Amino acid sequence: MPFTPAETPKCPKCGKSVYAAEERVAGGYKFHKTCFKCGMCNKALDSTNCTEHEKELYCKNCHGRKYGPKGYGFGGGAGCLSMDTGAHLNKEELDGVRNGARLEPRKIAKAPEGQGCPRCGGYVYAAEQMLARGRGYHRRCFKCLLCNRTLDSTMHCDGPDKEIYCRGCYAQRFGTRGYGHLGMSSLGLMSDIKDCEWQSEHAPRAGVVDVSKIKARPGEGCPRCGGVVFAAELVLSKGREWHRKCFKCRDCTKTLDSIIACDGPDKEVYCRTCYGKKWGPHGYGFACGSGFLQTDGMTEEQIAASRPFAPPDTTSIKAPEGEGCPRCGGAVFAAEQQLSKGKMWHKKCYNCCQCHRPLDSMLACDGPDKEIYCKACYGKNFGPKGFGYGHTPTLVSTSGQNTMQYPEGKPFSGPKSSSGCPRCGFAVYAAEQMISKSRIWHKRCFHCADCRKSLDSTNLNDGPDGDIYCRACYGRNFGPKGVGYGLGAGTLTMA
Repeated sequence: MPFTPAETPKCPKCGKSVYAAEERVAGGYKFHKTCFKCGMCNKALDSTNCTEHEKELYCKNCHGRKYGPKGYGFGGGAGCLSMDTGAHLNKEELDGVRNGARLEPRKIAKAPEGQGCPRCGGYVYAAEQMLARGRGYHRRCFKCLLCNRTLDSTMHCDGPDKEIYCRGCYAQRFGTRGYGHLGMSSLGLMSDIKDCEWQSEHAPRAGVVDVSKIKARPGEGCPRCGGVVFAAELVLSKGREWHRKCFKCRDCTKTLDSIIACDGPDKEVYCRTCYGKKWGPHGYGFACGSGFLQTDGMTEEQIAASRPFAPPDTTSIKAPEGEGCPRCGGAVFAAEQQLSKGKMWHKKCYNCCQCHRPLDSMLACDGPDKEIYCKACYGKNFGPKGFGYGHTPTLVSTSGQNTMQYPEGKPFSGPKSSSGCPRCGFAVYAAEQMISKSRIWHKRCFHCADCRKSLDSTNLNDGPDGDIYCRACYGRNFGPKGVGYGLGAGTLTMA
């Protein structure tokens, strides 16, 4: 049996045999290691930047330059993509010969009718297919039929003629036509004159329909005009259906929406300004100073007649004994109740029993007589009294008598002790003790022996005579003395 050598694959670039030790694979073809370079710029390639097209190798830049979308401003503003095809790089390509090898034109195998690419009829493989309406296109055939713009899944449109278009060409060919379509201005929608000449002559002349002429049954139509309200123009307000064009302020006819609409007690709708002017609080100086709110020339009688009136008498509905308001005895409802020590008060009764100042939870003070007071009246009736109480003249006696228990700083009675306070000699209890050098003092006796300034742990100084002083008096009595002390005079003398 004669020897038959094994067939070796040929390199598409040079046409010579490729062996396993030197092969590089791209697009199902085997190349020499030295031939594995870009066909336009001769840049050495690897698996990360290699692109194969019809048995030719390209880097990504040259492939996009030769086979990518072209045109000034394509998809991203003027000058984004240029018309550079890389022709200046094809210096060696003459009559289909490159690197000494002739490239045969690629032939696409035809598929059975209705199974291949709708544009060219060839087989479409999974690596290059683009789908539209369940049909597979080649990637290079997936273009607009009119302008040949390369498409993708986000911008292609399937036409009724089973072709694919870009959005612009689809709208121009199959979109709405006519000047002022749907009531828009003449600049709104326009089509080519050739395509819509017959429409401009035969288009129906539609006028504005007056919906108020289509009357509804009483109580069911628009509250403003009484016409039937259809779903396309429906606006709701308090369960009532309005026409969109009727949903305006009753006074100033301002167009309203769900944010600024206010339902008035007369079953009409108002804007916020007109609602406040007609139904809000009136009068000069209401809540915020003179001139803040005005009545727009309305008299007090007109204001009183236009506003709903609620009787302020809280005693008209009496509550059982011990269950009503402690001030008036009337029943207290949830909308007006104020709580104080478990008792419910009317909001209008919740004031100081002496000065009648309105109170809240921060100002109210419960007195021992089961009444409520403001802080000032509570302090005047039940607080500490006396001239200069607490080292401040803010509290004075209401009877004119001195009520201080120890006017001279010493108690009138009590047991004396040898271990008591060094200043007064009386016993010191834990609640009032102050400690200094293992000696215990009363809090009222813990002051400077000279100036009687109150002391604490931060300004206390124990003198050698067993008494306590503030810092100034201690330095004056026991500090260093002499001419020039602290002025750089040198030795201190006691002269």
